[in-house]
Amino acid sequence: MTNPDQITRVAHDVDRLCRNIGEVIQGKSDVVRNAVICLLAEGHLLLEDVPGTGKTSLARALAASISLTWHRIQFTPDLLPSDVTGVSIYNQSTHEFEFKRGPIFANIVLGDEINRASPKTQSALLEVMEEGTLSTDSQVYPMARPFMVVATQNPIDMEGTYVLPEAQLDRFLMKLTVGYPTVEAEAEILRIHKSGARADVLQPVLSAQDVNAMIGIVRQVEVAPAIEQYIVAVATATRTMSELRLGVSPRGSLALLRAARGAAAAAGRPFVVPEDVKAMAPVVLAHRLILQTDAELQGRTAGELVARAVASVPVPRAVAV
Repeated sequence: MTNPDQITRVAHDVDRLCRNIGEVIQGKSDVVRNAVICLLAEGHLLLEDVPGTGKTSLARALAASISLTWHRIQFTPDLLPSDVTGVSIYNQSTHEFEFKRGPIFANIVLGDEINRASPKTQSALLEVMEEGTLSTDSQVYPMARPFMVVATQNPIDMEGTYVLPEAQLDRFLMKLTVGYPTVEAEAEILRIHKSGARADVLQPVLSAQDVNAMIGIVRQVEVAPAIEQYIVAVATATRTMSELRLGVSPRGSLALLRAARGAAAAAGRPFVVPEDVKAMAPVVLAHRLILQTDAELQGRTAGELVARAVASVPVPRAVAV
């Protein structure tokens, strides 16, 4: 059983981190909190929205709020896989090839406008995101811990973008939409930027050791068998929908479990409740669904289908841990 004091500490640190990020990201407390939960669940985050809504600022603010190494990769159509992962260079003095590490070797990697890169370059991230290792020249290089890819993308109907492959999308624990700010929040954005408050001047409030300790505590959050069955039932419900060509895979069920654990810990609870699953389902499952063509023409969205799947499954009345 998780120590209640440890869970309380996690919830306190999550609030500190969210407040620090909130210094530059105004009016998006839910998005910020979900991004932090994604980090604690050892997941990768995809931010999608039109340009100028703060996707990159959110990623930079998250990285700047923690004493971690982070790199930014600007994805472009001519970006090569080796520009991301690294390249082997022949050393004439030693007569051997040496691997020069690419920008993927960091705790937090910001992939800006990931859908502007070719599918070949996008696929170079698959092993790194799933296994936390990079295999090249018969060598396996582990990533630092914690490790998180925060990618941004513009809507796929905008010119000069590529659709992310399904296998790539499935590696992201969450997909969040930042959205336009409210009138009040946008006025506050003008005020703070006028005074010079930006993501690059934020001071870190947590260390790498703090985050790794929080991740370890999240792993110990209790999940009752009834909750496990609830998650499986929600995933199964998506696989029988006539509007979908592809429902949630077992990887999606595992992702929902991890995210629910992170949400429970962030709320100061040592166990998962159905509300955690409900809260995380839209951001964890929607991007894993592939709609039938006629469903898209009818204006159906993955989000509403996830909501329908959740509503169709009875909520466990009693959760025994």
